[in-house]
Amino acid sequence: MSLSAVRAGWASITPALAWTLLFFVAPFLVMAVISLHPQEAGGFSAANYTQFFANPSYWRALTNSLEVTLLVTAVSIVLAYPFAWILATLVPERWQRLALMLAVLPFWTSYVVRSYSWLLVLAEKGIVNDTLIRLGLLAEPAQIANTRLATIIGFSHFFVMLLTLTIYANLKQLSPNYRKAAADLGAGPVRAFLHVVLPLTLPGIMVGAFLTFVLAIGDYITPQILGGNNELLMPQLIMMQIGRRGDFPLASALSIILMVVVSIAYVACARWLKIERA
Repeated sequence: MSLSAVRAGWASITPALAWTLLFFVAPFLVMAVISLHPQEAGGFSAANYTQFFANPSYWRALTNSLEVTLLVTAVSIVLAYPFAWILATLVPERWQRLALMLAVLPFWTSYVVRSYSWLLVLAEKGIVNDTLIRLGLLAEPAQIANTRLATIIGFSHFFVMLLTLTIYANLKQLSPNYRKAAADLGAGPVRAFLHVVLPLTLPGIMVGAFLTFVLAIGDYITPQILGGNNELLMPQLIMMQIGRRGDFPLASALSIILMVVVSIAYVACARWLKIERA
């Protein structure tokens, strides 16, 4: 490779590399250093990390976040796959762009506005309770708002569309000849889907699932508004250290622990996808 080609290559990647170093690596290193300076003691110490592992309420916040995130991811996959399948296979080609535009409409709405809208819908006198009472399914309003269920509903409304886009893109790349070949070999529609279509579209599912996991586990707004602060999640715990206690070192340590969890999820997904593709 010539020297000019090497220089051209470095020139093309330098802006992205500088952006990453300046706005991700440097802040992360600063946060890591701060996390090693306990608020009530001088010098370097792992006391903030020890406090997390020794405090059951902190552990519970992490398990709550994982439970909510995994539930949201599972619900979003179950709802998004049929939707993406309908868009990719049943909707005529000329209408698919319009259908996709309508599918991404939730992304055009402010995150805060969307969460408060769901709060009104799920309130005791909201549309959901009012409809269930009129249908005779409930005798009195159910407590849906300010619960984990409300948080999952609000999250799923957003992430179903995200997963739909990733799965739809995968389905559009899948040749219909695969299903025809499976049918020629005697496989019915269900068997062809389970053994041919589903494995070939798993990369799209996993990409969407990982994005859902990352965005949901670090989200503060939706659980705060729809959950009513009745269940402590990791983002709420981190903000509590900053807003109520001014304990930036502990908040930094909790943030790094959350990033480690996300990194583990990434490694697990990447390794699994590599196995599936092999």
